[in-house]
Amino acid sequence: MTKSATAAARRPSPLAKLLNTLPPGTQLVVGGTVVLGAASYIHLMAAGHGLATDDMASVSVLWTILMSVGLGLFFPVEQELTRLVAAQRVAEQGVSGLVRRTLMLTAGLLAVLAAGLAAAARPLADTFFNGRLDMVAALGLAFAAMAAGNVTRGVLAGLGRFGPYGMQLGIDGGLRIALAVAFALAGVRSPLAYALILTAAPLVSVLLTLRPVLGGIERGTAPAWRVLVAGLVPLVCSTLLSQVVVNAAVVSTKLLAPADGALVAGLLNAIVLARVPLFVFGSLQASLLSGLSTAAAAGDRGAFSKLLARTCLVVTALGALGGVPATFLGPWLIRVLFGAQDVLGRADFFWMSAGTLCYMLAMVLGQALMVLHRHGIQLLCWVLATLVLLGVTLLPGEVATRVCLAYTAGSLTAALAMASALWLTFLRARPDSGNTIAGDPRRTTLVDSA
Repeated sequence: MTKSATAAARRPSPLAKLLNTLPPGTQLVVGGTVVLGAASYIHLMAAGHGLATDDMASVSVLWTILMSVGLGLFFPVEQELTRLVAAQRVAEQGVSGLVRRTLMLTAGLLAVLAAGLAAAARPLADTFFNGRLDMVAALGLAFAAMAAGNVTRGVLAGLGRFGPYGMQLGIDGGLRIALAVAFALAGVRSPLAYALILTAAPLVSVLLTLRPVLGGIERGTAPAWRVLVAGLVPLVCSTLLSQVVVNAAVVSTKLLAPADGALVAGLLNAIVLARVPLFVFGSLQASLLSGLSTAAAAGDRGAFSKLLARTCLVVTALGALGGVPATFLGPWLIRVLFGAQDVLGRADFFWMSAGTLCYMLAMVLGQALMVLHRHGIQLLCWVLATLVLLGVTLLPGEVATRVCLAYTAGSLTAALAMASALWLTFLRARPDSGNTIAGDPRRTTLVDSA
């Protein structure tokens, strides 16, 4: 072998270079995220081919509400738990008290959500599920399963145990695929059956990965309630609004064109397709937050800035790689893969793909603001984004065009607002001393006495 050939063999591939820019531990989560992402497509594909149009519209709305409200309420729990566990790990403190109080807060959120579903069951069933109360019950069960997964993954990510984290995602996705395919092959025509997959699969995955979670919980002091609530409340509000931005298209269409079930189902299929980069981004998110939290707790300003910049570059590449094929092939793919009707064009896919890129950048910048304890600024950015989304949605014109353009406009608003906030409050500021993170040193003290 010549020297040039040897050098070429040793030269890392473009994929290897890309993976080397990601936060530590990301590669361990990629496999599980890919499986779970594929499961979303296969689940919806099976439902789309196996159910009548109106029943598929019901499953589409349930999936969208779960991804909006469920993630809005419980993903912030995972994020805060990851941040606080990582900080206590740097301080060599146990996390049992922190986990116990987080579980209590999560149970309280679930109770409030269950009470709301019970009180509004009939209007919800009539508006979104063709009068079926059992679909409302299935939604409540799916919320509980999602909460269990987010809490356990928050502990695992904070401890840096990304192997079990990825395994939980992989088991969840594998079960969703197996159940959805089995139902399709068996000729199941019940929307409830496909809805219950969203409860069974995540619960089993939590049970099978519970041992490493419990093994990492060492005895430690419980944080003050005000510490948890002060961070969690604005973060829940921010995440709820972010989920409104990313998932509003389907629900908005259901409200603006309630008789057009084909458009509702087609929009969900198109959104899932255009959001392929978001599923890949999921493998980035847990390790990104853990890495940023660790750098912040250690006061390493340089590592924090470098990780943030690299992640934004990777996200931009992901958005471009996913957006171009989605724009040109999307209308054909949703007909072939999901059995959707011809209701969307390339312009709709372009706006959804552009919105996905802006949304991912906003999520990255929002995590940086959260780690820097700028929860209020993050919330304000999503409030602005939601107002822009509502304004564009209410403009005259075709429903599909409005809701897709609203997604892009809202996501772009959030990304620009957060970038401006970071530049003004952190990146532009000179460090107080050396290479540490500027600001009040007391801000890195995340856990107070009970």
